[in-house]
Amino acid sequence: MAANLVSLVMQYLTPDMIERIAAALGLDRNKVGPAITGAVPALLAAFNNTATQPGGAQKLADAAKQQAGALGNLASMLTAGEAPSLLEKGSQMLSSLVGSQNQYGLTNAIARFTGLGQSASGSLLGMLAPIVMGTIAQHQGTTHGLNANSIASLFAGQKDNIAAALPSGLGSLLSGTGLLSSLGDAAQTATAGANEAMRQASRLSGAARQPGTSTASAPSNWLYWLLPLAAAAALLIYFAVRPTQEVAQQGVTQAQNATVQGVDLGKQITNNITSLRTTLDGVTDVPSAKAALPKLQEATAQIDKTGGEVVQLSAEQRKLIAAVINPLMPAVNQLCDKVLAIPGVAEVLKPSVDTLKSKLTALVA
Repeated sequence: MAANLVSLVMQYLTPDMIERIAAALGLDRNKVGPAITGAVPALLAAFNNTATQPGGAQKLADAAKQQAGALGNLASMLTAGEAPSLLEKGSQMLSSLVGSQNQYGLTNAIARFTGLGQSASGSLLGMLAPIVMGTIAQHQGTTHGLNANSIASLFAGQKDNIAAALPSGLGSLLSGTGLLSSLGDAAQTATAGANEAMRQASRLSGAARQPGTSTASAPSNWLYWLLPLAAAAALLIYFAVRPTQEVAQQGVTQAQNATVQGVDLGKQITNNITSLRTTLDGVTDVPSAKAALPKLQEATAQIDKTGGEVVQLSAEQRKLIAAVINPLMPAVNQLCDKVLAIPGVAEVLKPSVDTLKSKLTALVA
């Protein structure tokens, strides 16, 4: 029997690991644990969707190869304070694998389902993405190898497991993003469960109140009261989920790609931040800071130009941009602080760094 990929990932996410992730992200451990149970199958559903796209399975195989062996070092890296770097790389990986639009839809669904908020949900997904891909690498590396065919075959055999692991409320939210379409009938079965339970409760409640129903004995009395309560609870769940599902659908429909004149701004911003990090990583002393200054000024100009294009986007599209930038900012801020702490470097770079950070902050305002 093929291994359950959801279970393999969750086996790695022990209580200790969840504690480390929560601490690294500055989140409540009691909220992160339940959020992870929904986020893991949601990520796998998104990756399954990628696997069905032309060239998608190869992209997943390449990403898994990059994470081969990473699981063994993750706990120590979180403890050593390398969470911002892990988060940045994970967010970039997620965007590369599923696209900025799907990343937004996924983050939005998790935020609404967990109540963690957009930024925290994006950070959690960015932290979990390498873990999921590392688990795939670990599993496939000992069985079928890491290539496009093996990855496509793996996900084709995991549709039922992924759909079954999705909490019903989250499945309803994700159904509006299109990320579950590649799961086929398995997704339809999973998302139909809550609605069917509500209908059953309503029918039972109606039957309990039909004329001729006996209410004289004690056993029938408790049933008489219980069934209407069950129906009311089901209706509350239905009306709590339905508006958020409609909002999620509306947000994805309105956002589309954050594109102006054919330019994907989400991807452009991610590339700018990656270039920025490369430049700052090369600063080790005053001479290297002086050499980096023109590149930082160029990056600032590019981000300023992007800011002028972002204002042309709708409110929902700007949320997409925020979902791309927010998970990356902790790593950017930490790297800036590290560079400016080098003796003599602040005198050279601080004005440019401060301007750059203010431009980035303005993009998500």
